[in-house]
Amino acid sequence: MKKAKIAIVNLGHHIYFEQFEGLKEELEVKSKEFRNYFDEEKQDIIDVGYIDRVDEAFEAVKRLKKEDADILFIILSTYVPSAVCAQFARNIDIPQVLVAIQPLAHLDYLHTTTYMQLLNDDVCAMPEIAGVYERMGKKIPPCIVASSAQHEKIKSEVDGWIAAASAMAGFKYETIGYLGHTYEGMYDMHTDPTAFTAAFGCHVKMIEMCELYKLSENATDKEIACKVEEIKSIFEICDPSIDPLTDYVEKEDLEYSARQSVALDNLVNNNKLAALAYYYKSERDNPYEQLAANLIIGNTLLTSSGIPLAGEADLKTAAAMLIMKNIGGGGSFAEIHPFDIDDDVVLIGHDGPHNIQIAQGKPRLRKLKKYHGKSGSGLGVEFSLKAGPMTLLSINVDRNGKFRMIAAEGVSLEGDIPQTGNTNTRVSFGCSVCDFLARWCEAGPTHHLALGVGHHMETLRKFSRISGIELIEVR
Repeated sequence: MKKAKIAIVNLGHHIYFEQFEGLKEELEVKSKEFRNYFDEEKQDIIDVGYIDRVDEAFEAVKRLKKEDADILFIILSTYVPSAVCAQFARNIDIPQVLVAIQPLAHLDYLHTTTYMQLLNDDVCAMPEIAGVYERMGKKIPPCIVASSAQHEKIKSEVDGWIAAASAMAGFKYETIGYLGHTYEGMYDMHTDPTAFTAAFGCHVKMIEMCELYKLSENATDKEIACKVEEIKSIFEICDPSIDPLTDYVEKEDLEYSARQSVALDNLVNNNKLAALAYYYKSERDNPYEQLAANLIIGNTLLTSSGIPLAGEADLKTAAAMLIMKNIGGGGSFAEIHPFDIDDDVVLIGHDGPHNIQIAQGKPRLRKLKKYHGKSGSGLGVEFSLKAGPMTLLSINVDRNGKFRMIAAEGVSLEGDIPQTGNTNTRVSFGCSVCDFLARWCEAGPTHHLALGVGHHMETLRKFSRISGIELIEVR
């Protein structure tokens, strides 16, 4: 998961501090306690201090511009004139969250002094400040309102915003590779790279097959041997199944797939890629045919290491996989497979790329004499994702050319899957599987999706809010 850079600013009102001795010191302590909700080993924290005047806000803005943070938490420690906060609204163009954490859950009203009220007046200025964001033409920030006693609520909210910011940071200053072309006839796959950059903020780099081929030819015997040992240590190598397309895995098959895995590693490293979308059909007996057909092992290992690869040159699903990885779900390349009326589940999987970090048990290798719908032959990866909560995330483009996310939460169930050299996960949605699938299709997704472990809808809502990319929830 990419480390997000978190900025914090604490706001107060200097007039009070001239009137009430000791109030500022108490408010500063209260503000510093907010840092306990962060894991400073996982996030870079930029604390620009306690600000109670407009001129101090100007200086804080200058520092924040240099820090290039991913999200800003604005802590309202008591009533704060909106002029102090307005400088961050006007001049800092990153996601912001307004925070009002009142120390007391309940005031002893008959014994409450003005001093005590000011100490607990965190939410007082929040409506004023939200209104100023609107007047300035800025997004009104999401608001966290809680008492200090509601620790779990606050922690959950903070963690969710950090996860959403990390997902945004996953695209920032990054390059996603585009190798080959989309699968012929899949209209839902086509993506405008400029529109993609506008929506997600990363560069899309066009990569040629000849570069991958050259890297494949230059792979050394030592590199290949090391990769073969890595593959053997990770996968269970299977004999043929009942499917007549399956065959025995030979030494030459492992070495050839290992060669392409080495080439993919070097392609990603040489081009400094955060993700890659690829597909290449090739003519029969062309040198690229078998190379392109034997990328499944390499793309699975890379996806599992945190570099998502999306097949059939699905750039949008590469983005979905990157989001799912950075919010903690893993993210495996998948599509809807046959459903099961008796068990009320649908099989969701694909012939690659996969994320073995979220596999149920040891992943298996099967040799396939041919890939359905694709040219060539080679090794396939077969497993189910971990049993438990599951999130589906698809990204498509609407009729106006805007990207949008379609997501659903379900449960992965243990059970048999086809032994066809593909991933397949048995997913239930707590309702009629046919009814769910109808609603999913009516939402207008692509036929691909990122399948991740855990329920992440709340974080996806937050990501949608700070990214501006619409989220459609399917239930």
